[in-house]
Amino acid sequence: MQQINGKIAFGGIAIGKIKEVFKENNVVRRVKIDDTQAEISRFRAAKDQATEELKALYDKAVKEVGEANAAIFEVHQMMLNDLDYIESITNMIEGQQVNAEYAVATTGDTFSEMFAAMDDDYMRERAADVRDVSNRVVSILQGNGGNDLNADEPVILLADDLAPSETVKMDKSKLLAFVTEHGSTNSHTAILARTMGIPALIGIQIRKEWDGKLAIVDGKEGILYVDPDETTILEYRKRKEEEEEV
Repeated sequence: MQQINGKIAFGGIAIGKIKEVFKENNVVRRVKIDDTQAEISRFRAAKDQATEELKALYDKAVKEVGEANAAIFEVHQMMLNDLDYIESITNMIEGQQVNAEYAVATTGDTFSEMFAAMDDDYMRERAADVRDVSNRVVSILQGNGGNDLNADEPVILLADDLAPSETVKMDKSKLLAFVTEHGSTNSHTAILARTMGIPALIGIQIRKEWDGKLAIVDGKEGILYVDPDETTILEYRKRKEEEEEV
């Protein structure tokens, strides 16, 4: 049995198998483009599609987590249609004759670093939002369908980090808890976990060999147990039953 301590994003107890999500980072190469206007049109079409996707996510989030928590997807739409952001991308395509994927990824990195360097905690959290928005556009440009985070049975989801859009897309009936290596208790994903009432831990260094193993998330003490022994399982089952009776 392994016992790992993390930070509590939301309390509660979960017992189940681990499903790890290894996200493929979009590999973006710089390609020289001759027809820059056609490339700008490609970017604008991808941006419009991303905006429609975010509108759909907003509608889903309003039903599931309420208007206040769904507002992040309106923020994402505003970021996506920010004139400085768009201008940076189109200027790069035109001035450097580069492909849209490269211009979006580079601009996303620049804006993300700018937010990350700010003193204000809330503004620093927006660095992840810019990355999420830019990754969405790059995925559309590359023809990727995005990551399917759903499982066949209810699982404890482990991931390096989760964007708010990924959290909202999940089938809640298949999600017992989630544990991430990165993120903060102030992140939108942590806030969504609290709103959805799903036990969540952050700041836990994830190992690939845990995938498929039985685990316990103790969201009250901030502990993840991997391969727990029978005594620990029985103790937590009892505590979970008591919790559900209250």
